[in-house]
Amino acid sequence: MFVARVFQPIRMASASVLQRLNQRTKEAENIISELKGQIENLRQSAAISISKPEEDRLRIENEELRKDIETLKVQLILAEASNGVRQIPLPTMKGREMSSSAKDGAKVQEEAKVKVEPKDNGGKEKPSKGEKKKDQPNTSDAEPKAKKGKPDKKAAAPANENVDVSRLDFRVGKIVKVEKHPDADTLYLEQVDVGEGKTRTVVSGLVKHITLAEMQDKVAVFMCNLKPAKMRGVLSEAMIMCASTPEKVEILNVPKGAAIGDKVFAEGYTGEPDAMLNPKKKIWEAVKPDLRVNKNKVATYKGAALKIEGKGEITSPSLSDVAIQ
Repeated sequence: MFVARVFQPIRMASASVLQRLNQRTKEAENIISELKGQIENLRQSAAISISKPEEDRLRIENEELRKDIETLKVQLILAEASNGVRQIPLPTMKGREMSSSAKDGAKVQEEAKVKVEPKDNGGKEKPSKGEKKKDQPNTSDAEPKAKKGKPDKKAAAPANENVDVSRLDFRVGKIVKVEKHPDADTLYLEQVDVGEGKTRTVVSGLVKHITLAEMQDKVAVFMCNLKPAKMRGVLSEAMIMCASTPEKVEILNVPKGAAIGDKVFAEGYTGEPDAMLNPKKKIWEAVKPDLRVNKNKVATYKGAALKIEGKGEITSPSLSDVAIQ
């Protein structure tokens, strides 16, 4: 009995201690769990702070690459247009559906035509295309018939056969309206007065080099007899002439007193320009390499200055010894 009384307080004390230990263990586990959560949050915040600058850098690089691709596309379109390559816009889904419907309709009409095609008298079917009638004479040895209404091509030679700058129709024009192309970030759409009583639409890839404000009301030299070509869905009817390097492009300046519609020519080359250049003859491609701005910033063709009669020479604002295009 005495032993039981002695150990009873000890057991009660041990139970109290164990209870406190269990409680502290749970509190410690809760603290550890909270610390783990805080550590995980800190890791995520650190990862976000590290990755965000990298994401921003990649986004900027992607945007620059996209602009470079757009510029290269524009340069390709301009080169193809100047070489007479026809620009065909990509078909839309609606256009494809309409084209498919038209083909199906034509096929149905052709089948109906074959079904109702009458036979010859006597019930015999008509001979096939490759089959000849027995009583039809062989005309392979006969003299070829002369084509009516088609003049001899050799007889119709153009007035100016020289391949030089005189074949190009350079005129002074004024940009009366300019805006960004709705479908191309690097292109301007311009309405240009070249002295014809109406404006021409001109598409130029100058957005990266010249501001919209500088383009508005600009008086410049335009080549007016290139064959019109579509650029991103808009028909361009002339080309603005610029001093050009891969890094910098400047619109050529006209002399003081130049009027809208004034002709620009090279001294010593007096031929008449073509009404419209034939892309197949590659006149522009043959002349272009000899069009340059000289060391004195004067626009030239084979060293002869481009000028307006009685008014002065065509010049570049600052570039020298560079190509004109």
